[in-house]
Amino acid sequence: MMVIHYICRYCGKHLGKLEGTSFQSEQLGFHKLTEEERSDMIEHDQNGNLYVKTICEDCYESFQKNAKYYLNDYIIQ
Repeated sequence: MMVIHYICRYCGKHLGKLEGTSFQSEQLGFHKLTEEERSDMIEHDQNGNLYVKTICEDCYESFQKNAKYYLNDYIIQ
């Protein structure tokens, strides 16, 4: 079974997961990403699980209030 974990790239919060035997990139929207975006956002582990870096609502709101936070690789909340 494959698991796709969605994690905030800034604070590390686990946002959710999908479990299944197979997924199509079109179902997940990965086909709309460039190769550079895919390599930046998607990681694989040794068991075949995927980790997708995204942004949580808290970090998004922080960025809306303080645009300078975009310059950081992470945010400690």
